[in-house]
Amino acid sequence: MNSAVVSTWNAQLIALSYIISVLGSFVALRAASLMRLPDGRISRVNTLTGGLAMGGIGVWAMHFIGMVALKLDLASGYSLTETLVSLVAAVAAASLALLYVAKDSSSLQRIAVAGALLGLGVAVMHYLGMVGMRFGGYVTWSYGVVALSVLIAMAAATAALWLAFNAPAGGARLLAAGVMGVAVCTMHYTGMAAADYICTTADRRALPNGFGIIGSADLPLLVTGVAVSIMLLIFVDQLMQRMAGPPDDGGSAVG
Repeated sequence: MNSAVVSTWNAQLIALSYIISVLGSFVALRAASLMRLPDGRISRVNTLTGGLAMGGIGVWAMHFIGMVALKLDLASGYSLTETLVSLVAAVAAASLALLYVAKDSSSLQRIAVAGALLGLGVAVMHYLGMVGMRFGGYVTWSYGVVALSVLIAMAAATAALWLAFNAPAGGARLLAAGVMGVAVCTMHYTGMAAADYICTTADRRALPNGFGIIGSADLPLLVTGVAVSIMLLIFVDQLMQRMAGPPDDGGSAVG
């Protein structure tokens, strides 16, 4: 017999998801400020760094910590395929958007176009991640709220790109990262509100099984591992750039 799933939220994990989003946003802001080289070319290294920070940490890691914050009264898991594909989608969308805007960051038209595309990429990542959820039942969607979440994602992405190339260093950049964190979390939790979970299994404690499925209890370990790996890559990149002195080619660049 079908029945609605009772859900609750872990406030501490919601707060953690916001902190993670702010951290990723702050690193992305700094990387964006280093993307354009003195000779006018665009640093591919800092483009990728910004994409990893914004897409991989600010959006993807935040999303799955936010998913863990949702507590359902039945066992659940996640498909590793959709989970990792959503990571690639978030990083690719963020990197391409940053690259497009960096070629002419004074163009509001470029920021608007890139913001719309990045917002759609974030929405794809979000709902792909949710589609990867496995449990004994199914999800019903409120498509009006889904549409609202996509609009929020596009508006948030546009604001994020504007801030990425206009936020000064220091406290103002941290404040900008805080604003970006609010925007990303607003999109995420609006998208979560679009879903209602229906249970169709008699044994709510039965863990979903199948190839490439990880239990919800193991998801934080995966997300933490990916986020820490990304942060280590960014740290090494930034350290090498500091040791090399003022950038002249950013490791590699495009015209």
